[in-house]
Amino acid sequence: MFLTRLVYTSTVTDYFSPKDVESILTKARESNGKMSVTGMLCFHRKYFLQSLEGSRKNVNIIYHKILNDRRHDKITMLDYKEINVREFSDWSMAYVPESNLTKTANLMYSRTSEFKPYEMSGESAWKMMVTLKKSLPSI
Repeated sequence: MFLTRLVYTSTVTDYFSPKDVESILTKARESNGKMSVTGMLCFHRKYFLQSLEGSRKNVNIIYHKILNDRRHDKITMLDYKEINVREFSDWSMAYVPESNLTKTANLMYSRTSEFKPYEMSGESAWKMMVTLKKSLPSI
């Protein structure tokens, strides 16, 4: 089966608490690991930006669960395509916190230095995540 990459963004709702980030990551890492899905999650105050990589079937299953999570809404798919190689193969779910979302990286891939993922193309959002990957500790 082909590898697929999905990139989406969403906005937190009133059901979300900043403490939820840790439980989201724990659950995602466990679930994604079992399904051979890899990726990265970026979070900045009110926005999520996430990339998922894996088989089309498994990425779609996980995305369907994401769509039904009431902690966020305005879920917008920025990119969905077949890929030849995973970019985040070392992580079932890498995490980039707000502190690593630099103005420089934002400006490099969007029209502003502010983190506004809805105003980014899917390709730009993905390339920004690849750049941000360099800020993560080595595994």
